[in-house]
Amino acid sequence: MHLGIEGKKAIVCASSRGLGRGCAEALAEAGCEIVLNGRDEAVLAETKSAIETAYGVRVSTVAADVSTRDGQEALLEACPAPDILINNNGGPPRRDYSELDREAMLQGVIQNFVTPIELIQAVTPGMKERGFGRIVNITSLSVKMPIEGLDLSSGARAGLTAFLAGVSRQLAPHGITVNNLLPGKMDTDRLKGGFERTAKLAGKSVDAIRAEQAAEIPVRRFGNAAEFGQTCAFLCSTHAGYITGQNILMDGGLYPAAF
Repeated sequence: MHLGIEGKKAIVCASSRGLGRGCAEALAEAGCEIVLNGRDEAVLAETKSAIETAYGVRVSTVAADVSTRDGQEALLEACPAPDILINNNGGPPRRDYSELDREAMLQGVIQNFVTPIELIQAVTPGMKERGFGRIVNITSLSVKMPIEGLDLSSGARAGLTAFLAGVSRQLAPHGITVNNLLPGKMDTDRLKGGFERTAKLAGKSVDAIRAEQAAEIPVRRFGNAAEFGQTCAFLCSTHAGYITGQNILMDGGLYPAAF
């Protein structure tokens, strides 16, 4: 499908690997100019080279923690007038709620609630002037159902979802859409870390835990970054201008609900 976003400029946060990279690759395939972000300069350089080689688009990199003011300023300096913003960030490590202190909770809120809002505040004035904007926030299935050990991440992302429900309607008349992508069990480093933790607690092998969890998903497999990225790119396309304020699950049917 022709997405109609060739030449659009996209900031993709936390995109050197995983789901963020999947989004960057899909947007590059659609012809967008990409600003990659991550903390590891070597991984960023590899991702930049791979995307440029595969799709022939302009790619720049910003090695920074997007949760910091300096990191955000560096992103916006690299791309002062983005048409597309993909908000993504690592979440707090798995930890029981009883182990969370005040500092850890505040940091989790900054990572997964405050940071995306600050970036949206920064990019939407220009989007309004141009009459076009696409904002996709990568949140989590845990916004809808509890996942053991991710209470802080879930709470921060649920707060972001509620905050942006009204904001998306304010921005809609200006040609700006705001949607949330909720990944379920995707084949990423974060999921693998969860397998290792569960295996240790259960006294089982990582392979056994992986097989058990895959069997719980109706499609009987984990999701991947490529299919996630293609869904993100569609939400950024000209075809998706009538979709805003939505939470789109990508979980293989794991969340058991009709609505």
